[in-house]
Amino acid sequence: MSQNLRENEVAVTAAPPTDAALRFIGHIRTPFTSRALCPRQGRPDGPECRLVLRAPWAAGLAGLERFEFAEVLYWLHESRRDLVLQSPKSDGAVRGVFSLRSPVRPNPIGLARVAILRIEGPEVIVRGLDCLDGTPLIDLKPDHCAYTVAAPDKPADRAP
Repeated sequence: MSQNLRENEVAVTAAPPTDAALRFIGHIRTPFTSRALCPRQGRPDGPECRLVLRAPWAAGLAGLERFEFAEVLYWLHESRRDLVLQSPKSDGAVRGVFSLRSPVRPNPIGLARVAILRIEGPEVIVRGLDCLDGTPLIDLKPDHCAYTVAAPDKPADRAP
């Protein structure tokens, strides 16, 4: 994939992926059918999108209705994975991949905070996504924990 580089961009040859396995739990339905139509970042006033869970994962939605927002992780399946330096705006400025929210990454995992509008069976209807229609869904979780973690006990030999 070394073609189509912008000026000063750098691609690398990465080792074959062998150190992890993902199970896609479903897919995402959006109105965005091409990368050109896809927004750079999701917006709270964006279009309704659907997180469609596969069986048996739909049962995992129990209790999600109590939350207003969720974090969605998805696999940016059409992104190239070899750029280490990028010029995302074609402005000649070069930035490292880890200083950008670009979909072009060694592991193209997208992350978005979405508003939960409603749940319809195995589907969660949300606003705030920025991915292509049919994008594989990795995970979703409420944007905060329903349980408060207890503070660790203060050691007795420590002064307050």
